[in-house]
Amino acid sequence: MEVTGEKRELEKKNLNNTPSPTTDSLTADREAKDLERVALDLKAGLHPLKHNFVFWYTRRTPGVRTQTSYEDNIKKIVDFSTVERFWVCYCHFARPSTLPSPADLHLFKDGICPLWEDSANCNGGKWIIRFKKAVSGRFWEDLVLSLVGDQLDYGDNICGAVLSVRSNEDILSVWNRNASDHQAVMALRDSIKRHLKLPSSYVMEYKPHDASLRDNSSYCNTWLRG
Repeated sequence: MEVTGEKRELEKKNLNNTPSPTTDSLTADREAKDLERVALDLKAGLHPLKHNFVFWYTRRTPGVRTQTSYEDNIKKIVDFSTVERFWVCYCHFARPSTLPSPADLHLFKDGICPLWEDSANCNGGKWIIRFKKAVSGRFWEDLVLSLVGDQLDYGDNICGAVLSVRSNEDILSVWNRNASDHQAVMALRDSIKRHLKLPSSYVMEYKPHDASLRDNSSYCNTWLRG
């Protein structure tokens, strides 16, 4: 009985001393799985993207603005990691002009949820551009292609993009990780303008996510224009 008791105590100590997974180990595990996925895609003759992506869709309830209701309405549509898979998915999507108002279509890197509070987003913000509904579809497609193709500057600092369909206009926004990195924020602005061939008449606005959390608004009370 004493031997059994000592054995149990030893097992208990070993269990308590077992290290828990750290962020570094989880990141390394994710990177290993990504490398394995890329190898399989290449073997199959596919063209892997630099990042995995997920399309999400939100159908907003008019007049309801609580964060809980917003989270409940976010639906994952599809994920993709190759050029071929992207086009198969994208070609079957409804065009922005056919989406109901209010609604949001999100394109984010895999592992990042399109919420202000997500760990990848909470210290960041977004560049905002407002479009007339007749032209928003073209600019949204150009933005999607730039994001998927990793063409925007400071690409590792980008979390995703959102198309917000509203009754009188459509709004495009690009989310980044660090609102306090002024150089990266302004470089992202210039890169968006360049890749979208944005006319000089369009004004871009920037808003940190912590400001959005305080006033519970995505697009009002922006801090920076350019």
